[in-house]
Amino acid sequence: MLPVQSFVHFIEKNRLFTPADTLLAAVSGGRDSVLLAMLLKQAGYTFGIAHCNFQLRGTEADDEQQFTENLAQQLDVTFYTVNFDTQSYAAQKHISIQMAARELRYQWFEEIRASFNYTKIVTAHHQNDSVETILLNLTRGTGIAGLHGILPQNGMIVRPLLFLNRDEIDKIVTEEKLKYVEDSSNASSKYARNKIRLEVIPKLKELNPNLEQTFDANMERFRELEALLDDRLQRLRKELLIENVGGIHIDIAKVKTLEPKKLLLYGLLSPYGFNQTTINDIILSLDKHSGRTFESPGYALLLDRDQLIITKSKSESPGQVLIQQDTQEVEFGDYTLTMLHDDSALIVKGNLMAFSADSTKLVYPLTLRSWQEGDHFYPLGMKGKKKLSDFFINEKLPLTQKNKVPVLVNGNNEIIWVCGLRPDDRYKVTTLTKKVIIFELYI
Repeated sequence: MLPVQSFVHFIEKNRLFTPADTLLAAVSGGRDSVLLAMLLKQAGYTFGIAHCNFQLRGTEADDEQQFTENLAQQLDVTFYTVNFDTQSYAAQKHISIQMAARELRYQWFEEIRASFNYTKIVTAHHQNDSVETILLNLTRGTGIAGLHGILPQNGMIVRPLLFLNRDEIDKIVTEEKLKYVEDSSNASSKYARNKIRLEVIPKLKELNPNLEQTFDANMERFRELEALLDDRLQRLRKELLIENVGGIHIDIAKVKTLEPKKLLLYGLLSPYGFNQTTINDIILSLDKHSGRTFESPGYALLLDRDQLIITKSKSESPGQVLIQQDTQEVEFGDYTLTMLHDDSALIVKGNLMAFSADSTKLVYPLTLRSWQEGDHFYPLGMKGKKKLSDFFINEKLPLTQKNKVPVLVNGNNEIIWVCGLRPDDRYKVTTLTKKVIIFELYI
């Protein structure tokens, strides 16, 4: 008898989907995915079957494709299939065959899901797959995120067989006499995951026959620890990562107080592509190397006096953009500037990324550009005229950031706003102002 009740209970407990959802089941034709399809059918869910032929095993792969189509007909569900030139894709992308197959299938699953209005993609991963993933991650090196195993849900992808281990699946398939096809590559130790499955796990089970259950309990603890860490990092991001016109600024003094420093700084900087080795170098440089720059794919981090400054890797000046009276939004480098006209004399306070200007003083077209030699303005809150180059020095703006600062210039060549840093006093809203324009800068 199929474990339909346990199947539904696991789905409901983890809120994977409901009877109202339409599901796209990834079915290879192997025992795991055949059991998944049978359980979905007996539990009464609405689903279609998707099958990939990676053209790596000749007629064996073609036979699997035909078997899966026959299964879909037997279950009276819609069938989708595709043939991939996996070897060519792997060569083109310079990745392994396994990675190529993974990328191809999930890209295609998502295309089918979106095109035919399926709400979830359902895969047949089970507890042993999760154990193998953790052991692989530990072998290659991992943080706490690599210890939570395969999650029941990841975006649109759900795994409702995670309540079963491989032995339990084998027993059910045998007792129910379910037909399936065997992938001959599963018996090869050529791939790292197969080596763990065929050689490592059997040895571990000699030490602990209940290995899957033990790992399942461990994974639950790791997920709780990960949630605790994520909560701490979320609070630290709000406290430490300050978005500014010069990039994202982080107070070095506050970085030095972080404990455990490597773990927390990695959590803060890894979204910008910085790896653990670079994080270690940054920590060692905090007291030594002002002016040093660290790079990741897409970002640069500058160690500047008392700040870490993260910017997108883009050294060239963005040029200039013209703004007409009816313009609502423009792009400038990494920034977006929006314009909102208002009949009330509204003043934006406490937000360096926004400025309310007296719109009657504007001469169109305005220009958004980088600073130029000889630029000067009357900084709000300061007395008299100031060279923009001197203002940048007073603001401790790194040389690498000067060309990236958007400067909003009136049609009469007067600076209206050094965006994100300081507006010009001549354009502020006063008691005599009748109409305003609100400029707001976004990174």
